[in-house]
Amino acid sequence: MTDSEATGGVTVDRARAGDVAAIVAMLADDHLGARREDPDDLTPYLAAFKAIDADPHQFLAVARRGDRVVGTLQLTVLPGLSRRGALRAQIEAVRVHADERGGGLGTRLITWAEEEALRRGCTMVQLTSDASRPDAHRFYERLGYTASHVGLKKPLG
Repeated sequence: MTDSEATGGVTVDRARAGDVAAIVAMLADDHLGARREDPDDLTPYLAAFKAIDADPHQFLAVARRGDRVVGTLQLTVLPGLSRRGALRAQIEAVRVHADERGGGLGTRLITWAEEEALRRGCTMVQLTSDASRPDAHRFYERLGYTASHVGLKKPLG
């Protein structure tokens, strides 16, 4: 796979620093993100982008329709000892622009992430979704994901 592959007028490729504002706007465009994201101050997001972009185990992807960012996700490759030292992929922060929802772009992004994970040698892909997002859970279940584990989080600091 190259860094860009096109189908249906949409390309999926590596995010660039110039995409950060559009990504943050999508992160902020729901009931959870509206409380925790601040699209007016990109400073912490640009610092995070720099760290993500420098890490070979991270891939911050964007879906573009022409020059417009219409979707995003972050793919992380996690080395581990379990499962005979298998690599696994973690999908996070999946977002599709509000006016692109329902057209298959979310499926396209997840399919891309699964193919990229396979290309990188991963034997499993996992993701988490906030408990308050039942529509997202149904979407992931339609794509073959199962709620096999209970996830727990604890804020630090």
